[in-house]
Amino acid sequence: MARIIEITSLTEPGVELFSTLTEAQLRNKMEPQKGIFIAESPKVIQVALNAGFEPVALLCERRHIEGDAKAIINQCGEIPVYTGDRALLEQLTGYTLTRGVLCAMRRPQEQPASKLLQTLTTKKRQKRVVVIDGVVDTTNIGAIFRSAAALDIDAVLLTRNSCDPLNRRAVRVSMGSVFLVPWTWLDHYDTLHDYGYKTAAMALTDKSVSIDDETVASEERLAIIMGTEGDGLPQETINGADYVVRIPMAHGVDSLNVAAAAAVAFWQLRAKE
Repeated sequence: MARIIEITSLTEPGVELFSTLTEAQLRNKMEPQKGIFIAESPKVIQVALNAGFEPVALLCERRHIEGDAKAIINQCGEIPVYTGDRALLEQLTGYTLTRGVLCAMRRPQEQPASKLLQTLTTKKRQKRVVVIDGVVDTTNIGAIFRSAAALDIDAVLLTRNSCDPLNRRAVRVSMGSVFLVPWTWLDHYDTLHDYGYKTAAMALTDKSVSIDDETVASEERLAIIMGTEGDGLPQETINGADYVVRIPMAHGVDSLNVAAAAAVAFWQLRAKE
């Protein structure tokens, strides 16, 4: 059974997971095996638990212990459940947006991109992946993951200068989709070619082909590369791609938000049976 711990201050031992540690401190780059992330709301926490993520501690309003958090508490086993008055917990930034439940969870062990791609090959799930290159907005990261899950993208790979998908806001915006799609960090684009992927850089250039180009969509294995919100993809990445692809625009609009563009690309370039 979980240990219910009544708190009267956000400075009590154990509560720092939710109250004072920054995203960088929770991630714990020096000792990744000890890294933590925060999942918010019963629905998102349930998705994480169902996906096998390990809970460390819960924080919720007292009324939720026998309410929205009851099933989660029963599923989490012997972990501390910190609880207190609503007025106290509302001092936590964003707490009132989460339906009153936060869960600190253990970060999964990072795996090399080569291992993830090999796993996809073994499972015969290797037709479409997305590469997120330099996207730092947490909302966009979460939205891309949600579209990736909904539109059957097999995996997400991120360059090291992109936002952490387990950032608290990214997790919330994704509605737990970050737990449903395998992901890892990509250090070299050559890794994709090693596993038979053609790369399609989403960019506006004189050499871009339309997203409805049948040659691109007919590729058996395709990695769709999405760039940062402001400057787009680095020229080096564009030059190294097998295809450069654009979404035709109307009314003088030059481009879509990266999350919206990703959803369009995932659908239009989906693997054909």
